[in-house]
Amino acid sequence: MTPHQQKSTVTIRRAKPADAPACGQICYDAFTSLNLAYNFPPDLPEVGAAVGLLSMMFSHPGFYCVVAELHGFIAGSNCLDERSAIAGVGPITIDPNVQNRGIGRDLMRAVMDRSRER
Repeated sequence: MTPHQQKSTVTIRRAKPADAPACGQICYDAFTSLNLAYNFPPDLPEVGAAVGLLSMMFSHPGFYCVVAELHGFIAGSNCLDERSAIAGVGPITIDPNVQNRGIGRDLMRAVMDRSRER
């Protein structure tokens, strides 16, 4: 593992509506970089669409959403849709600048643990 890929201490916490702008930017950046790399059309037309989506999810009682913080900054998020008997996961997004550090695994584990608890 290179120094850039070493895992740092990550804190996983419940998402708040105030986290939506930072998480929306990360969501947009993560999907846009992936889409550009593989010549896919964009999933999200602009940052505002991602912010709006996550703002709704972070404030809706039917979603369990978490964010990852790395050195006090938001590094990614994930959501669990609990509105029906079968839960849905996502979107899970990690800041492209801090990928490959296990943050996505931690975010996925958090929503899987929540699902098991329910």
